[in-house]
Amino acid sequence: MFKFWGSQEQQAQQRPQEGSSHSWYPPSVVSSPSSSRPTTPSSSASNSFNLQRPAERPHSPTPVSPAEAAGIIALLKDKSVDELRKLLSDKDAYNQFLLSVDQVKIQNNIRDELRKETLQLARNNLDKEPRIMELRNQCRIIRTTELATAQEKLNELERQKEEILKYYSPASFIHRLQDAMNETEEELEALHRQLLDREMDLGTFVQKYKKLRTTYHRRALIHLAAKTSPIG
Repeated sequence: MFKFWGSQEQQAQQRPQEGSSHSWYPPSVVSSPSSSRPTTPSSSASNSFNLQRPAERPHSPTPVSPAEAAGIIALLKDKSVDELRKLLSDKDAYNQFLLSVDQVKIQNNIRDELRKETLQLARNNLDKEPRIMELRNQCRIIRTTELATAQEKLNELERQKEEILKYYSPASFIHRLQDAMNETEEELEALHRQLLDREMDLGTFVQKYKKLRTTYHRRALIHLAAKTSPIG
């Protein structure tokens, strides 16, 4: 009787080991703390050694929050031992159970929405590509033709502006007044020579001389005011 009970106990101990040896799970899942296998001192020592050296575990699993772990445990607690063993040994059953978890559903929905939005943005960009190429060609044409013409016209207007500013500058105004005074003075001398040479009678001379002398003095006064002004 004791031997039969012992053989059943040995068979019960061998079944999880056989199931774990044929499981498609990675060792990190099978040997996780939530597993029903007891932890030996050697395994706990190796686990603590691995925790102290995280650099040697480049593919460490993402930590699960207590709330998420509690939700998964709540889904697993009502399952029988055979169902749990099937999850460990059957990949399709595990995937079906995984897809039924609410957190996984939410993540999959978010992933699908992001994928749809990305595809839509890519389609929109591809639809706009001909318009972008057309606008780029138009910009190239404008830059090589219309822009060059406009730049040339702008340079001409800038040159005219500089000439106008230079012409109406205070220094230029004073210089033109001085030239006009000199011309009036020369006209007065020429008029005086005509009178001496009897080319003009006295009445005509007086009338022209008075007019030229008035113009000369008016320009002289403006010239003097411009030179003494702070603007000049």
